[in-house]
Amino acid sequence: MLVLIEGGEAVAPEMVGSKRNAEEPDKGPPAGGPRARPGGALVLIGGHEDKEGAREILRDVVARAGGRPIVVATVASDVAGELWVEYERVFRALGAAEVAHLDIAQRGDAGEARWLGMLEGAGCVFFTGGDQLKITSKLGGSRIADAICAVYRRGGTIAGTSAGASVMSETMLVGGAGEESAKVRGAVRMAPGLGLVRDLLVDQHFAQRGRLGRLLGAVAHNPRMLGIGIDEDTAAAIEPDRRLRALGTGAVYVVDGRNLSHTNIGEEEGDRVLSLFDVRLHVLSAGDSFDLESGRPASGQPR
Repeated sequence: MLVLIEGGEAVAPEMVGSKRNAEEPDKGPPAGGPRARPGGALVLIGGHEDKEGAREILRDVVARAGGRPIVVATVASDVAGELWVEYERVFRALGAAEVAHLDIAQRGDAGEARWLGMLEGAGCVFFTGGDQLKITSKLGGSRIADAICAVYRRGGTIAGTSAGASVMSETMLVGGAGEESAKVRGAVRMAPGLGLVRDLLVDQHFAQRGRLGRLLGAVAHNPRMLGIGIDEDTAAAIEPDRRLRALGTGAVYVVDGRNLSHTNIGEEEGDRVLSLFDVRLHVLSAGDSFDLESGRPASGQPR
């Protein structure tokens, strides 16, 4: 069951990890603003990234690891073994010196010393796709979640594809109708994420699954949060200076509702199409960037 709290953010009572992080700055991940910035980067991938050709996105992930171990977390998937074999092969082919498998099958295993030790020297934690609720229900509020945040704070990279991208934010999208206009009472479902970044809502497989309507609906619930839509084989890399950079073959969409002047989200007629006035939409292609502090995009060339 999801419970809405102030500002329209959705919280499940049994999943309080990200709220704890938000309330305990000494333990939770910093996320910009007045708090200290993390030393690391986030790489949010829209799914189906290239694994056989130029492999631009995964090559970028390996480079960011800087020769330190890459920990592949398959906790979101029901086919963890298959994904591990695939990503180990690709990362090693791209020059990763060491690749380790974080395979936590159930929440009770999340505090085991072997997993915590695996993260101590990691340069990157990479979350595979699957179901983002599997990640938060297994890791939220656990010692392993704190250890992942510590990797990020000390300069490591946290990367994730598909569900592994959505889980990065404090509030994550977990479901909702795509390929149609959002409704006032549309089935947009949100829940707490890992809280690595606090002011974004992330959606993936974006153009391929027609998810603009549901991202607009999510932003309407809390216009304080920017909506980030990421196409397949595309990534949004968030650097320590809070600049988001697009890479890959598709687009990154930024939905900015902070200057929203009107919405009918609070109306009783739930089957009405959602109205939103003065929403800004930015579309970034490879090399373009977006300053999360100033809210301004900038053009650029792919690296």
